[in-house]
Amino acid sequence: MQYNHIPFPKTGYFSSLICDYLDEKPQLKLFYNRFPALENFEGQIEDKKNWFSAESRTALVSVLRQQYKNLDASEKSLQNIERLKSKNTFTVTTGHQLNLFTGPLYFLYKIVSAINLSKELKKAYPDLNFVPVYWMATEDHDFEEINYFTFKGKKLNWNKKAKGAVGELSTNGLKAVLDLFSQELGQGKNADILKQLFENTYLKHDNLTDATRYLANELFKDFGLVIIDANDVELKKQFIPYMQEELVKQKAFKFVSQTNEQINKLPDNYKIQVNPREINLFYLKENLRERIVYENEVYKVLNTTISWSKSEMLKEVSDFPKRFSPNVIMRPLYQEVILPNLCYIGGGGELAYWFQLKQFFEEVKVPFPILLLRNSVLLQSNNQLKKLQKLNISAEEVFLKRDNFINKKVREISNVDIDFSPQKEHLKQQFEDLYKLAEQTDKSFLGAVKAQEVKQLKGLDNLEKRLLKAQKRKLSDEVLRMTELQNELFPNQGLQERNTNFSEFYLEYGESLIPHLIENLKPLKGEFLVLNL
Repeated sequence: MQYNHIPFPKTGYFSSLICDYLDEKPQLKLFYNRFPALENFEGQIEDKKNWFSAESRTALVSVLRQQYKNLDASEKSLQNIERLKSKNTFTVTTGHQLNLFTGPLYFLYKIVSAINLSKELKKAYPDLNFVPVYWMATEDHDFEEINYFTFKGKKLNWNKKAKGAVGELSTNGLKAVLDLFSQELGQGKNADILKQLFENTYLKHDNLTDATRYLANELFKDFGLVIIDANDVELKKQFIPYMQEELVKQKAFKFVSQTNEQINKLPDNYKIQVNPREINLFYLKENLRERIVYENEVYKVLNTTISWSKSEMLKEVSDFPKRFSPNVIMRPLYQEVILPNLCYIGGGGELAYWFQLKQFFEEVKVPFPILLLRNSVLLQSNNQLKKLQKLNISAEEVFLKRDNFINKKVREISNVDIDFSPQKEHLKQQFEDLYKLAEQTDKSFLGAVKAQEVKQLKGLDNLEKRLLKAQKRKLSDEVLRMTELQNELFPNQGLQERNTNFSEFYLEYGESLIPHLIENLKPLKGEFLVLNL
């Protein structure tokens, strides 16, 4: 099995914020606690051990036992749940939406990152236990983001009208998706396994939460993964004080806004990922998940007639904590309150909003986790690797944007020198002499010299582009092969992991797919993996 590692900045697909974080740029130190290196977990372990209570552990284990009651879980996963009772057991967590049939490939990479980091931590701290956790985003309400997956370039949609938390959605209507998917899969052992997996997941479970728990367990139970649905009354009871404080004091808005101002003052023009609301909680009932607002001394649920006074509001939280749902600002806090967590593993966009939260965490006195960028992977077949080698395309070159990629390769394989850089440099030198002459004679002549330089350089640029275009026509067969190959590896000119569903690779590699990922993904390496299966 062959592989390459490419630094994230060289891929061209990651923000300057993430690249600077990986480089440990000093200006970002204010926005995170500890950098993800093995030696830094020792302090994180002590902080969480001292903060996380035995009562919280008891509640967590009780809820997980209940959620796993009807699941065919592995002994490893069940042991990990029981280990969470011990003060020497900690979690490594990743979270994801309830995407149909896992959605894009990076669903797998997130979970594999959590599993492998847990293994690395066990080797480094053998007296402790580390449990990989997948946090299901059951309370999310963005159905349009999760109701499809892409297989061989085709988008398979679950057509359904949906309101409220997606985890509670009925799985009715997914038989039609299975029928279409089955046609696309064709025949064969792996195709039959995928059809059965889809059927068992969605046609034998009543709601999206139970279906997704079943699917994630089937894929990862052999590796001890623990799956949690935090939309649980016993877990939310622990979050009552934080929700009441959010409603009354609105600290999240204040401190995240202050952090956003600090980020905006940095010279690097980092993008603010999320903006806080005055109240960062939703009200949650059947077919309803709407924002809570405070207007004219009354708490209201948007787009409804529901309202409370302050005392009524606090009583509602105390009596019915499950009716309250954290938004993107409060969800990370909820996670860290109910889990003995050391590290959160997410994509670049997720880490960007976590960076906005550290000051808020400090204010509410909850330990801020280590933040780790998930593994990213480009999967290549043997056939694709052979084509890359035949066309003399390096692992890094294939990441170039389309025009830059084709232009670079055409210049390389052309028998004509298309690079006019020497001529441009020679021209610039000639004009340097003209500038000196103008300075000595008539300075008003400088403008005319400059205009002529710009005109002639532009002329060389145009000639270079025309020659390049002509060579592309001449080398059209090579250009077509390179374009088709890059299209295969970068569907829609985007990262494979953000488009393609795991089933496309399972169809070819079967049950060896996930073990290959477990074997090769190194969560602390901090580079993009190009893996030849």
